[in-house]
Parts: sequence; C-alpha cells; structure tokens
Amino acid sequence: MSTHSLGDGYEQVAAEFLKREGYKILERNFRCRQGEIDLIAREGVYLVFVEVKYRRDGGSGAPEEAVDRRKQRRICRTAACYMVKHQVYDTCPCRFDVVAVEGRQIRLYRDAFSYCL
Repeated sequence: MSTHSLGDGYEQVAAEFLKREGYKILERNFRCRQGEIDLIAREGVYLVFVEVKYRRDGGSGAPEEAVDRRKQRRICRTAACYMVKHQVYDTCPCRFDVVAVEGRQIRLYRDAFSYCL
C-alpha cells in the first residue's frame, strides 16, 4: 500500500472518529498554494482545521510530535487561504486540532496550537 493511500485511510478513520465526537466534516484535503489541510470541520461555533498524523508505533516518536512549528505555520497560512476563499475570516472563531493515530489508538488534541505565521 502506498504512503498516500495509507494516509487517506487514516484520514478517513480520523473523520469517522471526529463525527462520533460531534464534528461535522466540511472538507477533506483542502489544497492551495500555501499547502494542504487534512480535514476542515465544524464543532459548535468553531471552524476547525485538523491535521491527522499516523505512526504504526512509538518507535519514531509520537505522531503529534510531527506537527512542529514549521508545519503549524504552513497549516495556518493554508487556513487563512481557506477563510478568504470561503469569506469566513471574521464570521466565526477557528481553532487548530490534531488527531494522532498510533496503531489502533486515536488521540484528539483540541486547540493544539494557536494561529501563527
């Protein structure tokens, strides 16, 4: 199985998990020149930008550790592009969540990091 199709599979697992948590998935794999966001969802009043990270086991570190400062900045720039495109930049609060999938365990980090450039 390719890395891309493996990633798609775990994004689907994360989307189903988030639905059970009360999220409404709006978009998957939003892309623009700035980068890509795995999942965009609504939870209550929040527009939520979700990064999904998978690791088979903890041998190479926890999946959430891969969402470093550089990755956070790229996600934030991409989120800004999404908000401009959909004209939601001033109409609702947003946040950045991370879903870490390690083996069969799923961890959700709500408000995992703040907006940064």
